[in-house]
Amino acid sequence: FDPQTHTARGVPMATVIQGLSSACARAQAELGISAELILCFLRHLSEEDAFTTLEAALPFREHFIGVGLDSSEVGHPPSKFSRVFSRCRELGLRIVAHAGEEGPPAYIWEALNDLKTERIDHGVRSLEDPVLVTELARRRTPLTVCPLSNLKLCVVNDLRDHPMKRLLDAGLCAMVNSDDPAYFGGYMNANFVQTVQALDLSRDDVITLARNSFEASFVSDARRAELMNLLDSAIAA
Repeated sequence: FDPQTHTARGVPMATVIQGLSSACARAQAELGISAELILCFLRHLSEEDAFTTLEAALPFREHFIGVGLDSSEVGHPPSKFSRVFSRCRELGLRIVAHAGEEGPPAYIWEALNDLKTERIDHGVRSLEDPVLVTELARRRTPLTVCPLSNLKLCVVNDLRDHPMKRLLDAGLCAMVNSDDPAYFGGYMNANFVQTVQALDLSRDDVITLARNSFEASFVSDARRAELMNLLDSAIAA
């Protein structure tokens, strides 16, 4: 979530964060869906504005586990936010960043080496840089790929041209995600089903996507093992 979208319109930071946190609690209680919040900075705004946002959010630190970087990539490289992400690492926050969807592979390198990201949001353009692909595979850096978002933003013109299969074949920790489902036209299941159908992914590909998602999740090791066991049981059945 990016609080600047709301605070810029006069919505208090407390309302934004506590409102989303209460929705997560309600989802757990009513639907059995667990969720954690990652506060994202709008990259088309300044790093100074990001620092201001971070300081305003810190009184509500218990409600979010990490920080990210979103909004328009082109012209706003990750290195623009080096200092604020350094501060976030000092605070013990998990680190993610949008890179390599509309922006070039160089932005992924910056996210990895400058921001020290644990996951790359999108990352589909990594395939343009073979050295980067090798490094992402070596690090097992997760790529939170959002196929219907990629289609909506014309990263691909047809879902049949989506690089998901090539990402998997390259040994990357790619997985299916939604990304603003109301805006981009599909929740998780729609992204998963349409991608599998468009690319004619195999059963093994589908299992790999699921495994990658649990591997990349910011859950506890115990919860991850539990989820992997549930997946194994589903596969066996």
